[in-house]
Amino acid sequence: MKVQNNDTHRVSSLGTHGRLSKPVGVGNEYDVEISDRGKSGTTDGIAKIQGLVIFVKDGRVGDKVKIKITAIGERFAKAEIVTHS
Repeated sequence: MKVQNNDTHRVSSLGTHGRLSKPVGVGNEYDVEISDRGKSGTTDGIAKIQGLVIFVKDGRVGDKVKIKITAIGERFAKAEIVTHS
């Protein structure tokens, strides 16, 4: 298959199975700040890594924490807190 010059970036940024690659990986740890709350009734806080929304179990707005990614979906990831900073 021949790739035209204007398609090079699009093709090279694709991960496995033609999906865009994510900036995080399951099991990896990251330092983040909880910037928002999930929907009412949940205990999730929200952080972002390179624009990807991360739902952090029991995260509170303003917390600076180290998180561990537990799952990655199409539009978001889930994480748990490892330590508070």
